[in-house]
Amino acid sequence: MAVLPGAEPYRHEGGEAGVLLCHGFTGSPQSLRPWAKHLAGHGLTVSLPLLPGHGTRWEDLQVTGWQDWYAEVDRELRALRERCTHVFVAGLSMGGALALRLAARHGDAISGVVVVNPANRVHGLSAYALPVARHLVRTAKGIASDIARPDGAELGYDRVPLHAAHSLRTFLRLVDGELPQVTQPLLLLRSPQDHVVPPADSARILGRVSSVDVTEVLLEQSYHVATLDHDAERIFDESLAFIGRLAPGVGKEGTTAGG
Repeated sequence: MAVLPGAEPYRHEGGEAGVLLCHGFTGSPQSLRPWAKHLAGHGLTVSLPLLPGHGTRWEDLQVTGWQDWYAEVDRELRALRERCTHVFVAGLSMGGALALRLAARHGDAISGVVVVNPANRVHGLSAYALPVARHLVRTAKGIASDIARPDGAELGYDRVPLHAAHSLRTFLRLVDGELPQVTQPLLLLRSPQDHVVPPADSARILGRVSSVDVTEVLLEQSYHVATLDHDAERIFDESLAFIGRLAPGVGKEGTTAGG
């Protein structure tokens, strides 16, 4: 199945500081591309993969699960580690959960974690019905484009396949149990007005990680897809400053001295 225009993965070969960006459930690299290009513009090596089942049609997502999505970002991380001296993981929504699991499992190989409106659980009564409902109903209404900007639009599916949603629920419960293994510096940016992931998810994450170096930033002008919203530039600037603080020798353009 052909990838939708704009949903293609993005990669940039830059300096010895690398960043892996993970997009959200039913979304695509389009939601993080401006962020990726901003980091690349400052000389960082950037990887923004397209997760399996995403960026084409919802029927393709129906036959994938969390193991497929996690395996993709894990492969990208291992490739970045071979290329870069310092590696950071970042993500939006489910992508934040993927980044946190990478941090929990890869330990000191990851220099820092940046998450934007990270998901910690599937909410609502429907979540409890998923194990049964997924055998009776194929899809639910989509969750894409929760953006405050009138001209903002996210390239995502208009339907959520319930088999995949059930797998996401399983994955988020798994990640929740692994959060105490996250010890890296953490930058968490969240929107108080988020119609997809409530503030309780960020609070849960902050309360369970073992990280000592933790920064929380409120994105007052944005909804869930804040990377395409009014606070996008703040996300870009805060994450770049965070990386620059933690990667010794990284200059203004993201490259190590003499690199």
